[in-house]
Amino acid sequence: MSSVFTRIITGEIPCYKIYEDENNLAFLDINPETVGHTLVIPKIEVDRIYDLPEEDYISLMLTAKKVARKMEDVLGKRVIWKVVGTDVPHAHIHLMPFDKNWQQGRIIKVSENEMNIMRERLRF
Repeated sequence: MSSVFTRIITGEIPCYKIYEDENNLAFLDINPETVGHTLVIPKIEVDRIYDLPEEDYISLMLTAKKVARKMEDVLGKRVIWKVVGTDVPHAHIHLMPFDKNWQQGRIIKVSENEMNIMRERLRF
């Protein structure tokens, strides 16, 4: 069965997309720990990030770097990178603008309007 991220890649599930190329997709997390919390995923479904073929691993890292730089430029905040690997069986990187009130694992409420505004600000 396809992961939830694969279903997002195929368009079966909508997302707040901010970046896409032939290998990767970046979108806002719908259960964010900070406003602007973004997920960067490869388009191939591999459970663990370290199991990605080398070229896909490098592509994912370069995409995360590009998206994190844009987030810092637009939001004026340092971006935290997290690779957890337990919540969804599809390799992914969490990018989160640092907030002094951030508590790891605590989900915050962000309205649909705020998500749309953030998507527009971060979209490539």
